[in-house]
Amino acid sequence: MINYTYIFHGTAFSSYSPEKVNILENHLFFINDNGIIEKIVGPEQEDYTSLLSKHQDDANFHQLEDGQYFLPGFVDLHVHAPQWAQSGTALDLPLYDWLHTYTFPLEAKYADLAFAKTVYEDLVSTLLANGTTTVLYFATVHKEASLLLAEICARKGQRGLVGKVVMDDPDQNPDYYRDADSKTAIKDTEEFILAMKELAKEVKQGVYPVVTPRFIPSCSDEALKGLGELAAKYDTHIQSHCSESDWAHQYVKDRFQKNDAFALHDFGLLGDKSVMAHSNFLDDRDAELFASTGTAISHCPLSNAYFANSVLPLKRFQAMGIDIGLGTDISAGATPSIYDNAKQAVVSSRMLEDGVSTALCAAERGVADSRISIHEAFYLATAGGGESLSLPIGKLEENYTWDVQIIDTKIASAKLPIFDAHEALDDIFQKIIYLVRPENIKEVWVQGERVHSRV
Repeated sequence: MINYTYIFHGTAFSSYSPEKVNILENHLFFINDNGIIEKIVGPEQEDYTSLLSKHQDDANFHQLEDGQYFLPGFVDLHVHAPQWAQSGTALDLPLYDWLHTYTFPLEAKYADLAFAKTVYEDLVSTLLANGTTTVLYFATVHKEASLLLAEICARKGQRGLVGKVVMDDPDQNPDYYRDADSKTAIKDTEEFILAMKELAKEVKQGVYPVVTPRFIPSCSDEALKGLGELAAKYDTHIQSHCSESDWAHQYVKDRFQKNDAFALHDFGLLGDKSVMAHSNFLDDRDAELFASTGTAISHCPLSNAYFANSVLPLKRFQAMGIDIGLGTDISAGATPSIYDNAKQAVVSSRMLEDGVSTALCAAERGVADSRISIHEAFYLATAGGGESLSLPIGKLEENYTWDVQIIDTKIASAKLPIFDAHEALDDIFQKIIYLVRPENIKEVWVQGERVHSRV
């Protein structure tokens, strides 16, 4: 006889393909000791009624109330954890000036572990409260503070992929905030990887070290080469920024006479565990390289509006076979909500398709076949993020982790406009994605453990 840690009953929404959201109406979800969905049973299956009758009075049985629904936990593929302290400010300058005027001075403060703990504790709790169960984090150059972030994720129950940032080039980084040199950067990164792997042995939901060159402009050739070698040696995830803005894209072309994608590939930094933020300026050859190496893109639509000088051609890159998920890009994106970024992904895609200059005729103004639906944006926020990280997350499917948000559409302070008792479930889904606020997120579970609850 199989014993399940938890059994849940209710209606869920989950993506199995970019265009379609599957509606699992009144399904049973059986969760094992490891926090994995071992079995899903729907009303059309022969043993559904008997299983429901058998288990509905069990102490570990969870029944959703009327107006409540399951969503997969969101996957955020790009968060600068230290920048949470300046979110909502400092968005008035172009990228290079923004880094040197606001961001580097702030990140330098994380040499103070007490300060780091205060900010990181709040950030992880805030992201969980917004339904984000897995996060790919940039930390800072400080090895100890970066490890502290991972420890906080471990303790609070969030799945954290954490990178100690490398930025060693003295010509591009301020003296008060950078790695001392390439050898120090590589040594500290290797020690960080080993410490993370040791921490991970005790963490149910998983924490993972990430090799993290900030971006090519911040790193020497020696550091980039050494990081590629470390990623191969320890089989780690890799993250960086790629072809984000006019300035960053052109800097790499001037330095290497090639685009970011090929420069990163030369250093061993592209692969099926690589996630590159932004990537707005990839040409077709770059995109083909991403697809052939399995490199994913973190699409950060709100941040792109401030710093990328462009809109990501999402549909074109998807058609070329690139895995794509969503990122908030705190603090260049001034919200901790993937819901906000899912909506912005739809808006940005429509602006790309329709164009923005009314001086041009409609036929010349935009890029045809660029728009996405809210269903496709939901896929990016969930399954697309899981595929980008090569982890069994982001879907409510057997053998995937039980990472879920329980959404309450009837909470008094944030009631959704659902007035028809028989409203189509797909319409309810759309209202959830467009209108949910943190108050509606009643519970959040990661790997079969409840990590957030609103009373």
